[in-house]
Amino acid sequence: QVQLVESGGGLVQPGGSLRLSCAASGNIYNIDVMGWYRQAPGKQREFVATVVSGGNPNYLDSVKGRFTVSRDNTKNTMSLQMNSLKPEDTAVYYCNADRIRLNSGGMVFDVWGQGTQVTVSS
Repeated sequence: QVQLVESGGGLVQPGGSLRLSCAASGNIYNIDVMGWYRQAPGKQREFVATVVSGGNPNYLDSVKGRFTVSRDNTKNTMSLQMNSLKPEDTAVYYCNADRIRLNSGGMVFDVWGQGTQVTVSS
C-alpha cells in the first residue's frame, strides 16, 4: 500500500556533503512521522533524525549541526542534507514513515525503504 524509495547515496570524501531523498508513494492522505536511520557494518540500526508533521526535528547527537532533515508534506517527501561528513557516518541509510493515514481512512505503521549506501572515505 505504501512504498518508500531512497536516493542520493554514494561515495564522498571526509568533509564532503551528500543529500539523501525519500519519496513515499501509495494511497496516502498524510504521514505523521518520517525519519532517517542508519546501519553500519556489524552494528545495530540507529536513529539519525526524525520529524513529526508540523513539529521540530530531532537529531542523533553526533549529527547535530551537520545534518538537516526536511519534509515536504504536500509531496510526501523527505530529505537529509549531510555536511561535514565523517568516516563514522558510513552506513546504509534508511527512510522510515510511521502512522500513515490512507485516503481510504485506514492506517499503516512503520514502513521502511530499501536503504541507500553512504560511504565516507578518502
